[in-house]
Amino acid sequence: MTLIVELWHVPDCPLIDRVRATLRECLRHTGIDVPVRERQGPYPSPTLIINGIDVATGTTPSDSMCCRLDLPTHDQIHAALTDSSRP
Repeated sequence: MTLIVELWHVPDCPLIDRVRATLRECLRHTGIDVPVRERQGPYPSPTLIINGIDVATGTTPSDSMCCRLDLPTHDQIHAALTDSSRP
């Protein structure tokens, strides 16, 4: 299965660097090499989406702009990457 990893955020989101760093760490740890598509615009920010699912909530992503404090954890990102990369 092809992994599609997206990071949605508003311009100047103060939490985006934290999510980027955790995502990079998880990608390195799992050995998964996949491009991360960043989308900047009026989104819930930051939102990490893997194969169409919001990693923090386990549901389809919302389309309403807001500042999110429920950042995906290392464990959530790691699990989403490994689960989504299985055939």
